[in-house]
Amino acid sequence: MKWWFLGLLVLVVGCTDDEVPADDDGGSGGNTASSSSTGAGGTGTGGMAGTGGSGGATSKPRVRISTSMGDMVIELEPDLMPITTSNFLAYVDDGFYSNTIIHRVIPDFVIQGGGFTSGLTSKPATRPAIQLETSAEVLHDYGAISMARTNDPNSATTQFFVVNSPTGASSLDGQYAAFGHMIEGNAALDAISAVMTGTQGQFEDVPVQEVVVTSITRE
Repeated sequence: MKWWFLGLLVLVVGCTDDEVPADDDGGSGGNTASSSSTGAGGTGTGGMAGTGGSGGATSKPRVRISTSMGDMVIELEPDLMPITTSNFLAYVDDGFYSNTIIHRVIPDFVIQGGGFTSGLTSKPATRPAIQLETSAEVLHDYGAISMARTNDPNSATTQFFVVNSPTGASSLDGQYAAFGHMIEGNAALDAISAVMTGTQGQFEDVPVQEVVVTSITRE
């Protein structure tokens, strides 16, 4: 099931610029992560997410993803994933993610957002796609944030996903750009992951009641 999803994400990303795990058409850059492509990463259980990634003397940037179902705080890895982190923070600083939606939810896999506003209206990327980078120290554990993309590894733009499987999504390791881990907000992630979903047009796994990302800001 997860492998099938990952493949779907890639197809969706092709339609949209950036979609994660299963990038949907109309995203902001065509990035997607699909449930069919998981890597061999570590796992994390429903506690405080935040494994994978080496710490340094410098404090790592953190962002707060505020949604209609609660907040998640993500610690990023600029030293290990400089290109991906810089791209994401540029969009954060622009306020790009305000009033976008979580457009895909797959239990025990990922939740995906960053490419659509209400009504599944595509929000185009404002920067070029970035080169794929991966790190053996930043894995797709529970709570990991990663970039969605199309079949082209170097197509990620704005769409991101957060792993919601308690055992992680190791099949995505080395294939998608995980660049941080959740350090607060398990309740919000689990609540979003439990919403009812359906099919809307060409899009599958869409929350029946919209989950709004009111903002993503630096902590």
